[in-house]
Parts: sequence; structure tokens; C-alpha cells
Amino acid sequence: MTLLPRRIVVAGHAFRLHESTETKASDAVMYVLIHGVGMSHRYFAPLHGALPESARVISIDLPGFAGLPQPERDLEVPEMGRLLAELVAMLGPERVVYVGHSMGAQWVLEAARAHPEHVEGIVMIGPVVDERHRTLGAQARALLVDTLGETPAANAVVLVDYLRCGMRRYLKQARRMVEYSTASAVQSIRMPVLVIRGGDDPVAGSEWGHTLSTAARDCALTEIPGQFHNVHFTAPLAVAQAIEGWAPSAP
Repeated sequence: MTLLPRRIVVAGHAFRLHESTETKASDAVMYVLIHGVGMSHRYFAPLHGALPESARVISIDLPGFAGLPQPERDLEVPEMGRLLAELVAMLGPERVVYVGHSMGAQWVLEAARAHPEHVEGIVMIGPVVDERHRTLGAQARALLVDTLGETPAANAVVLVDYLRCGMRRYLKQARRMVEYSTASAVQSIRMPVLVIRGGDDPVAGSEWGHTLSTAARDCALTEIPGQFHNVHFTAPLAVAQAIEGWAPSAP
């Protein structure tokens, strides 16, 4: 699979898009893959390739991550979401499904709230912040436990992206992450939501997944046994099948 990167600036903020060079039908569903804090499109590569060939799939690097210029001031979650929504609107899609991992789940919630017109659904993979980990220290401990269960390949991708992001940038956004109420945001979402978590994920626990699934108006919960926080990287086929089996049908 060949991905064609391109850079688009929205309101002075640079995004980088990675999309297959294959031409898709004009009415194809567009999956928009959004990474978590400190990360990049790289750990979405396995899922990107596993999603249906008939769909249009775009992995996006957000401003300040993956080597992109940092915003002049630290962006709150709703601000990043609005910028993302403006970017997606520029792409001219008619059918959008947002897929966000970890903090990416927060950003896609806000993107969908900002411009809900063509959003058919939202997929939240390992969404944060679990009510058991509402401090930076608790988040750090959960992530440390998670590294013990992840594959060496997953840990390597995460480490390189974290180093590339830098601790200062990471901590600024992590503070925004723990301040944001994902459960409250989910309650206001009207389109279908799918929550996916690894069955052994210590960052987004089982109870938390069930809390989100009951908070949303229309929500399904899928747990992938034996997987951890980066389930989309370590079990991409299972995650893709869960998304494809859930995905809202064409109107």
C-alpha cells in the first residue's frame, strides 16, 4: 500500500494527511484516523491497510506532532477538534467516520460536534480519560503498566513518536486531556458511536468502556481479548472487522 502524504494548513495550523493513491468511488465512506497525544499516523498504518478497500482512508498528523510546527499557544481539546473538522470539510466528503485512539477519541468527538453534517459515526479506540486515571501521575502509571503487555514493535513506535514530540509538548496536551470530560461529550453526540478496547488495556478499563457505552445515545462496545492499549496496531484485522461490522449503512 502506497500512502501519499500532503500538508494542508488550516487557520495557520499545519496538518499532514496520508492517503492511499488508489481512486475511490465518490460515495465511498471516508475513515479519518486520528492519533493520540504524542503520537503520529505511523501506529495507524496496520489498521489503515486493514480497513475495507472500498473505503477512503486518511491518517492525519495533527499540529505540533510528528514533526509538524507547534501552535503558538497550547490548543484546548475543542479548538483542535474544530480545526480538524474544518480540515475534513475541505476534503469534500459526504460520508465521514472518525476513528480516534486514546486522546484522539476526544479530538474526534469535538470535530463531530463542530461539524456534524456529514459525520455518520465515531469510533473511539482505547478512549481516555478513564475515571480511575484522572491525574497525570495516574495516567503515567497506567501507561507504564501497558508497556509491559505491548509488543516490542508497538513500544518502539510509541517511544520514537514520544521522543519526536518532546516532553514539554506532550505534557501540555496531556494536561488538556485529563481536564476534558469524555463522558460528558459523548452524551451530546447524536450519531452512532463504537467503543473498542483491548481486553487487557490498563489505560481504558472495562468499567470505563461500559460507562461510555451507556452514556452515549447510540453506542456499541467491542473488546478484543488479550490486547492492550494499542490494539489497533497489534490486532488491526480484528479492529477493522469490528468497525466494518458496525459501520452505519449508506443512507
